[in-house]
Amino acid sequence: MDLHLPLLPNPNAPRLTRNVTGRDHTGADVAISVVEERPLTIFLNSQEIVTAMTIGDYPEYLALGFLRNQRMLRAEDTIIGVDYDDDIDTVVVRTATQTNYEEKLRKKTRTSGCAVGTVFGDMMDGLEGVVLPDTKLRTSDLYALAKQINTLPSLYLAAGAIHGTVLCEDDRVLVYMEDVGRHNAVDKISGVMLHHGISAEGKILYTTGRLTSEMVIKTAMMGISVLASRSGFTAWGVEIARDLGLTLIGRMRGQRFVCLSGEERLIRDADVSAIPEEDRRHRRKSAESDA
Repeated sequence: MDLHLPLLPNPNAPRLTRNVTGRDHTGADVAISVVEERPLTIFLNSQEIVTAMTIGDYPEYLALGFLRNQRMLRAEDTIIGVDYDDDIDTVVVRTATQTNYEEKLRKKTRTSGCAVGTVFGDMMDGLEGVVLPDTKLRTSDLYALAKQINTLPSLYLAAGAIHGTVLCEDDRVLVYMEDVGRHNAVDKISGVMLHHGISAEGKILYTTGRLTSEMVIKTAMMGISVLASRSGFTAWGVEIARDLGLTLIGRMRGQRFVCLSGEERLIRDADVSAIPEEDRRHRRKSAESDA
C-alpha cells in the first residue's frame, strides 16, 4: 500500500455509493446517491476477531487500525502480512508470533457510537503509562483546517450519512478518511499511521463526530494529543481527556469553539474578528453529523 499525501476521499470511487430512486415530499420521482454499507470480517492470524459494517474502502488500513486501537497489535509485534480477499470481504492480518484473544473477545462491551462501535472491557488498561507529546496548537491553524476540511470533496457532500476523520499537522491535511461510523474512520487513520510509520508527534485529529470516551481513548492510544470536532462532548470523554492531558476542542462553528481540556497548549494567535460566522448550510451539516 503506497502512500501519497495528502490522502483524500474519492467521492467517485466505484462501489462506495449506489443510485436509488424514490419519491420526494411532493410525490415527484427522484434519484439520489446513497452510501453503500457492507460487512468486513477481520482475522488476526487464524482467529476471527470482528465483523464491522463499513463502506468498503481501505479495508487493510481499517483492519490494522482496529487491531492496534484494541491493543491486539502491540509495538513489539512484527506484522508479516495483510491480505484482503474482496470475494469474501475478509482481511487477515498475520504476525510473526501467534496470538490468542479468546478471553478478550468475551469481555467486549457495546459503546454509544454510531454503527455499534465496539470497545473491549480492558481497553482502559492500555492507557496506563501513556504520555502524550506536548503538541502546541495555534488557533490560526485550527481555523484554517476547519475551513479547508469543510470545503474538500467528500463522500459526505456526495451522499451524506457518513462521518469523517482527518489527520492534520499545523494547517495541513495529511489523511482524510470517511465511513459510516466515526470509529471506523479513526481506525483507518490509525492503520495508515501504523503501516507507513507516521509519527504522532505534532499531529492533530479532527472528527465530524461526537467527542465520546472511545474517540478520546483511540486518539490517546495513537499517541495524538489534540482532538477537535464540530460536534459536542460526553462527560466521560472530557474526564478521560483531562486525566491524560489531551487537548479536547469541540463545537467548532465559524469563529466559535470550546476547549474543555488542554487549554495550556493553545496559542491564541488568530484575529477572531476576521473569521466569518458559519452559514446556515454548514450549521445543517453539523446537525446531521451529530446524528
